[in-house]
Amino acid sequence: MLATAGVTDAVFAAPAYPLENVFDPTGAGDTFAGGLLGYLASRQNISNRELRRGIVFGSILASFTVEKFSLDRLREIILADVQERYQDFRALTHFDDIDG
Repeated sequence: MLATAGVTDAVFAAPAYPLENVFDPTGAGDTFAGGLLGYLASRQNISNRELRRGIVFGSILASFTVEKFSLDRLREIILADVQERYQDFRALTHFDDIDG
């Protein structure tokens, strides 16, 4: 059983991973859900931080799905591809605080 200590009512918004071309959006929602739940299943404890990471992983995996027809693109990727896209997504969504 997973512990959910530290999960609070909070709002978190994450954009879809930006792509230049979308070939087929079929299955993107299922892939998002699978990425989110798969990530959460790999954690011992679920916190707001882990929920947020899971949402990002779901978005990243869904971005691969839409690049080709059906499961074709998912069959081609390896963990390093997911990790690279995670780092790119992190850089794209990071911004600094306003000075003073």
